[in-house]
Parts: sequence; C-alpha cells; structure tokens
Amino acid sequence: MNGQSDHTTPLRVLVTGGSGLVGRAIQQVVREEGGAKEGEEWIFLSSKDANLMNMEETRAVFEKHRPTHVIHLAAMVGGLFKNMKYNLDFWRNNIYINDNVLQAAHEVGVVKVVSCLSTCIFPDKTTYPIDETMIHNGPPHESNFGYAYAKRMIDVHNRAYLQQHGRCYTAVIPTNVFGPHDNFSIEDGHVLPGLIHKAYIAQKEGKPLVVWGSGTPRRQFIYSLDLARLFLWVLREYPEVDPVILSALKETCDWFVANYDSARK
Repeated sequence: MNGQSDHTTPLRVLVTGGSGLVGRAIQQVVREEGGAKEGEEWIFLSSKDANLMNMEETRAVFEKHRPTHVIHLAAMVGGLFKNMKYNLDFWRNNIYINDNVLQAAHEVGVVKVVSCLSTCIFPDKTTYPIDETMIHNGPPHESNFGYAYAKRMIDVHNRAYLQQHGRCYTAVIPTNVFGPHDNFSIEDGHVLPGLIHKAYIAQKEGKPLVVWGSGTPRRQFIYSLDLARLFLWVLREYPEVDPVILSALKETCDWFVANYDSARK
C-alpha cells in the first residue's frame, strides 16, 4: 500500500463540499496560489451537482468525472444548538454521505481519498494533549454525539477499505476552522464567526458583548487557507491510513514548511 501520489501521472481531483468554507479555500490555493500542478484537473462539487445522500446520484457523479483522487468535505453541519436538536439527522445523513462517497470512490478506482473529520470526535472525558490514537477511547460529548460518531466512522471505513481492498483512504482532523465564506449565523454557525457577528452587533447597537459559556475551555483555531495548503500536502505526500491532526501550532507549521515546497515541485 502506497498513499503517495504517482508524480508521473497528473491527478484528477474531485472535491466534495467544494462550495463550503474549506472547499472555497482549496479552490483559492489551487487556482490563485499555484497549488495545482501542470496537467492536473480539479473538480469542485456542490450540493447542486449531486445529492450525496443518494447512492445512485453519488455513483453517477463519480462515473461522470472518474477522479483519481478525492478530497471529501461534504457533510451535514451546524452549530451547537442545531446539533443538540437534531442528533439523529446528523448521524443518519452523514453516515449516508460518507458511505456513498467512499464506496463510489472505490468503484471507480480512486487511488486516494482524504476525508475531513472534526475535533468533536474525540472523547468528552480525555487527557491532554490529545493525539490521533485517542479517537475511539470513549464517547464524544453528548451535545453532538450524532455528528461526532458519524465522523468517527470514517476512520473505521478507511481501515476496512485498506484491509479488504488495499485502498489508501485517510482523513485529517483540523482544529476549529475559520476564514472567508464562513457561516456567520449566531444560532447556526461555529464559535469564531459567531463571536465576530456578536461583536459587530454589540458595537453597532452600543450594547455589551455577551458570550456563551464559562470562558474556561481552550480552543485551537486554524485559518481556512492554511488548512487548504495542508490538505494539498496530505493529498500528495501523506502515505498512511491513520488520521492526522492539522492545527496552526508551531510544530505543525514547521512540519508543513519543511515538506510543502518539495510537494509542489
């Protein structure tokens, strides 16, 4: 099993969820920063192109484009309150999407899939610092267990495709992502864009800025364009099925700088 790309054959990369926060960032890196190599073809799908919860539509879009590589970003996502209210929907819909995408990728002979997980997959009761080996060590937080377990199962999917078919399908676990084209909804968005929106309203209306929570939890964030650049490195160079955490920590940045230039050549 070799998860590194064949540098003699141009890639045809299909990006699911291509119109979202991370998908738009990858588009910018590929099209405006020279992230794509000569001869490569990049296809960015949105929900308008196919309903990935439907196997026939998923299979059809994969047959149409016949990618060699896939970056799988598509998911049913939402903020804290939406997750708390619709855990079953988050579980079922994301399981459908992930199973359909990985199976369709296998059927058309995709060499490598890089799926996007989430830090919420880690156990609620854990020790710090956390690492990739701790994903399955206990239940996730009860507030979004449906989404978290569905994302965890991508790791199980990947290991099963390796065992049964020798596929190099892997995943990355980014810390909290923010950047252009984010969802700034206070009720439905993630923490950083929600705080930006709240701060804007507080300043505009001359009212105090009210922040939910105790203020004691610590969060790590990564800028979407930095994450996009890391995605390209993982797609081209990371050879393992084991998921890898992507963060803006100095260690990750140093590792990225040491490898990214060679990956672009």
